[in-house]
Amino acid sequence: MIGKIKGKLVEVENNIGLIETTCGVYYQVYLPQQLISFELPYFIELYTFLHAKEDTFILYGFADKKELDFFKLLLTVPNVGPKTAFTVISYSKIEELVKAVINNDIDFFSQIPSLGKKTAMKIILEISQKLKSEFKIEKMYLTHEDKMIIDALVSLGFGLNEAKKVIPKLPKKFSIEKRIKEALKMLK
Repeated sequence: MIGKIKGKLVEVENNIGLIETTCGVYYQVYLPQQLISFELPYFIELYTFLHAKEDTFILYGFADKKELDFFKLLLTVPNVGPKTAFTVISYSKIEELVKAVINNDIDFFSQIPSLGKKTAMKIILEISQKLKSEFKIEKMYLTHEDKMIIDALVSLGFGLNEAKKVIPKLPKKFSIEKRIKEALKMLK
């Protein structure tokens, strides 16, 4: 199984990239749009999912682990195969996809090319149940810095849920200290 690839993206045709590894092997990988908008060649490190069919092997690439995890979660939805799941992942950021699932936003998923309302409803139904049971959304999408900020706010006497709710409102470009100060302003 190929779990991760590190190398130089040397060619892109449509959404298929050709990645040269340091040992001289070239891998053909399906890439989400956000990874192919840079000037070639450039170094890239991807999490991958290998889909084996009767006559072919298809490698899908993901910018990070949460994209790969959400992709695998989509594969558990009946009648959603790797191609459809990859289209969904490529359409938007994971945070926006999770938000659409939580808000039961069928229109959001219906806008995704080749995804009808019926499939959108299945995705929302299946994934919302799995997000609650298998995945802890707050664990899945909090960075190390986010967790540090939450810990700091909890140690200052704020509730855990209260601290978690303020995290998405904090500008990511700020330092941890400045984000904590901003959080304190919001929580007072």
